[in-house]
Amino acid sequence: MTTTNPTIERITGKLSDQSLLFRYTIKLVLIVSFSELILYRLVSRLGMHLSKLAQEHEWIIPTFTALTQIGQWLLNVVAILLFLALSVAAVNRVARRGFTGSNRIVIPCVALLLLLTVGFLLVPPAFLGSAIYNIVALVALICLMVEYLSTHTEWSHRAMGITYLLGVGGWLYYQIVSTIYSFIGTVAAPPLVYEAHRGGEGLLVLSSILVMWAYGQGVSFRTRNQRQRRRAIWFWATSISVFTVMLFLDYLLHRYDAGMASSIRKAADGIGWIFQFGMGYTFFLPFAFYLTGLLCWSYTVIKLLNMGRLAGYGLGLMFIAGYALLYSNLTLMVVLGAMLLSMDRQRRDATESAPATNAPMVSRPDSLAGGHI
Repeated sequence: MTTTNPTIERITGKLSDQSLLFRYTIKLVLIVSFSELILYRLVSRLGMHLSKLAQEHEWIIPTFTALTQIGQWLLNVVAILLFLALSVAAVNRVARRGFTGSNRIVIPCVALLLLLTVGFLLVPPAFLGSAIYNIVALVALICLMVEYLSTHTEWSHRAMGITYLLGVGGWLYYQIVSTIYSFIGTVAAPPLVYEAHRGGEGLLVLSSILVMWAYGQGVSFRTRNQRQRRRAIWFWATSISVFTVMLFLDYLLHRYDAGMASSIRKAADGIGWIFQFGMGYTFFLPFAFYLTGLLCWSYTVIKLLNMGRLAGYGLGLMFIAGYALLYSNLTLMVVLGAMLLSMDRQRRDATESAPATNAPMVSRPDSLAGGHI
């Protein structure tokens, strides 16, 4: 029996479509970046927060010192892997599309970012160098996100992409304008830097929530599968309940026990301080929004990684970098993530009449662990 399909839609840019070097480099970048986030940007700050407790327990200082040193070593490893991954990704883009279209801007920007990063290792950047670096990064991100928006017509994808670009753009604008004003030496306040900083953080949190709308399918009420519908009901009922409780937790605890509410508020401030230095968030929004974004992002990224989609690796790197891109490797991480995200797309391919038995019913995903789990 034969079937005729004039066109089919398939996802291109899966990790299994890439070269062996690119596949393992991207996997290592994601794993090492996540480890660096935990051990260096978060655990090291936690160790400083436990300074009073360290006076009573001698094992705390050497333990956190060792973990911090491992994190610093991973920071250097991440930088090397990012150089390799961006170089391979740039070569692949030129080989597949040629030096046309958005590649005329993206490829020179990526090459300039890599050269500036190497140059800053030899000569520490001054105000002008930092401004140029952030401007080049912003131009590369704008081009990559415009390419992403042009190839993804779903409203959910476009909403997520626009909010992320505006979120990171708020931080880069804050850095660029503040650095230029410092370089000029003027005492006038830079225009809209405070609003851009706060607005960018809020938009980045919103983008982390919209990630689930764009890619986290499987918890929708529209499905006809009764089992999936019941799972969606339980999921959303639990999520909305937890979000509502956390949103009014401080008020409810204060009504129940003011002392307990004060203690929990201090503990939350300590946790916020750790994430503020590790991820760059100021936590001016209610903590429930940040937790919701973390859960939505985690669910979606894990699902995409198990499917072997480059969008999972791209989204993972883009949000692991955090909001405040204080290090050059974090900026490169965001650029690489946006590049991977733009590679994950649907394409309509023309097909001829072919036996139905020749096409596999289910494709095998290339997961983070190589498909062995």
